[in-house]
Amino acid sequence: MAGIYIHIPFCRSRCIYCGFYSTTSLELRQLYVDSLCREVEMRGMFREGGATKTIYLGGGTPSLLTQPQLHLLFEAIYKYNKVAEDAEVTIEVNPDDVTAELAEGLRLLPVNRVSMGVQTFDEARLRFLHRRHTAAQATAAIERLRDAGIRNISIDLMYGFPGETLDDWERDIDAALRLGAEHLSAYCLTVEEGTPLHRMHTKPLDEETERAMYYHLIDRLEASGYEHYEISNFAKIIPTPSPTGAAQNIQNPSPTGADRGGHSFRSRHNSSYWNATPYVGIGASAHSYEGRTRSWNVADLCQYIEGMKRGERIFDFETLDDDTRYDDLVATALRTREGLDLTMLTEKHRDYCIRTARRFVSDGLLRISETHMALTRRGLFVSDMIMSELMYV
Repeated sequence: MAGIYIHIPFCRSRCIYCGFYSTTSLELRQLYVDSLCREVEMRGMFREGGATKTIYLGGGTPSLLTQPQLHLLFEAIYKYNKVAEDAEVTIEVNPDDVTAELAEGLRLLPVNRVSMGVQTFDEARLRFLHRRHTAAQATAAIERLRDAGIRNISIDLMYGFPGETLDDWERDIDAALRLGAEHLSAYCLTVEEGTPLHRMHTKPLDEETERAMYYHLIDRLEASGYEHYEISNFAKIIPTPSPTGAAQNIQNPSPTGADRGGHSFRSRHNSSYWNATPYVGIGASAHSYEGRTRSWNVADLCQYIEGMKRGERIFDFETLDDDTRYDDLVATALRTREGLDLTMLTEKHRDYCIRTARRFVSDGLLRISETHMALTRRGLFVSDMIMSELMYV
């Protein structure tokens, strides 16, 4: 297995847009960490699949775990898995949790990448989202992480707020670029059913304004040395000096940035999701993918803990047929800069995919080569519609 995902569902308060499984029952943190360690031990057999290349603590808010709890968890991960020496190890944090103590504590952990949920640098919009932090705390958090030696930081941003203007969005992009994050993820605010935002009957921005914001984001970040490697994700490219000491030309970017003459800060863990690489999910509601099967743990904290006390993993699973695997590839690989590798498809699905895609190619929304199908710039904004049409089931 290439990656391990650990779900930490704890939050001090829920953001109004969040649709992930989470809980504010912080008193259960130690019991939960003990349960995570048991599941890691139970499923340690996946070490047979080769070295673990990525570890990702997501949530929820992993930065709400105490230092002893984080140490206990990483001790179990490394005890029961063969972890590659150069593994990418990510932890998600909230800016207001990044105290000097937490930042320094990361020095004692194998963490080498931090993903921070900033969302916006506008105080009014932060309050609208029910975020706990301020813009100043986000800036201070980045500085503390740098002081602690973290050289791979990702920032989450959000656009499409009610009443937001292109100038407002420009100020958020400016603020993010000033912080020099190695990676940026940017998502349009969506209203998911069952969330507080949905119950507020919030009126979204008009599509044309959202489209303008998205394209402006792409232009600004690419001009600032980031590669747009997935619909919502941008990785900084660090040019490699040439033998003469001058940075090599980084025009005409390659898919990975490798032959742009530099190093790309793509998220290796998230890329495994988009590239159909097997991974294991640990914790309540966590999903796993083994190539031909997909499984997911019970989305209930107490049931998960009680199951682990009995040494029982409570989960559901499904076996993926060729049609479902094709649909999964369309929904993931097509999100990436490289696009969908047509050579991975059965003859039936390849013929279906190319035939269905013809009208999108004619409309300038898709491009096709001998081996790959990818979204064009115009196709990126309407990717959900295109993927839906290409589905087989």
